[in-house]
Amino acid sequence: MTSAMRRHDVLLHSTPETVSWGWIAADRPPVARMKSGQVLRIETVTHQGLNTDRDPVAFFGAAGIAPESVLPEAKEIYRSVKRGEGAGPHLLTGPVYVEGARPGDMLEVRVLEVAIRVPYGVNATGPGRGALPDLLAEPAQKVIELDLKRRVARFAKGVDVPLAPFMGIVAVAPSPPVKRVGTKPPGAFGGNLDFRHLVAGSTLYLPVFNEGALFYTGDGHACQGDGEVDGTAIEISLAPTMQLIVHPGTGREMKWPRAEDAAHYYPMGMGGTIDEALRNAIREAVDFLKGRAGLSAAEAYALCSLAVDFRIGEAVNDVLMVYGAVPKGLFGRQAPYWAKPR
Repeated sequence: MTSAMRRHDVLLHSTPETVSWGWIAADRPPVARMKSGQVLRIETVTHQGLNTDRDPVAFFGAAGIAPESVLPEAKEIYRSVKRGEGAGPHLLTGPVYVEGARPGDMLEVRVLEVAIRVPYGVNATGPGRGALPDLLAEPAQKVIELDLKRRVARFAKGVDVPLAPFMGIVAVAPSPPVKRVGTKPPGAFGGNLDFRHLVAGSTLYLPVFNEGALFYTGDGHACQGDGEVDGTAIEISLAPTMQLIVHPGTGREMKWPRAEDAAHYYPMGMGGTIDEALRNAIREAVDFLKGRAGLSAAEAYALCSLAVDFRIGEAVNDVLMVYGAVPKGLFGRQAPYWAKPR
């Protein structure tokens, strides 16, 4: 579905044996291993179309999608993989064991490419869903076809949405003694961040809690606005190519994930309310600016007010996420998020 595939060292297919339905688990055996610095291409399958009482061929066929356009592994996973009680809704591929990763380290996830596997996706909402749970009286599922040549989703007549594919869930296994968490709420381990800036060319940083980090990804999105306000994006099967790099000892003080791209650093904060998530994001931004620019707390707080945009990244999954967009142009010398100033 895309042009030339990027080089990779490890290829992980999505099969009934390599996917986990609803859990980010530390007690699941690794399904692949790689060295720090290697490049991983990892296939994923969306849960949309597999989470109904109809098999995916029938589900997508009702929307005019031909049977041969449904991924074979989606059919196999529907037949043989079941969600556990209390699990989240998402299908993830993993875990991947990253050699040398230890608790207290930081895992750098460089997103090199995000390939689209099928030319359609699903937006699903309804009563009790999203940021306005009382808005709708009936479930609403919309299968949306993509125009891959024009790089748009054909949402409705006269309405085309630009594609910007990214992984909604990027995670390491959670901190012991927790053995597994459901895929719905995000946390310090990453997870269901639904952070729309994780497109090709971006980097995510996660603290490591377990030997090997135990890396998972899934919940592919063809495009999404900040907040994911109706509860879903255009949910789609994707195949990201990522370089995973271990930074020893640099994750001990990380409270939340962090990210960056060519234009911005992105400190994040989470909480049970938007207000709490905002406060935590501001604290993260203040700490970052103090360290990067040698500012006092008062100066960093002022700079947040003058030059940093704080946006709702995640408004719908129990644990909410706010992020700051810190322009890299503020600094004369750009360096990776984690680098200490000289």
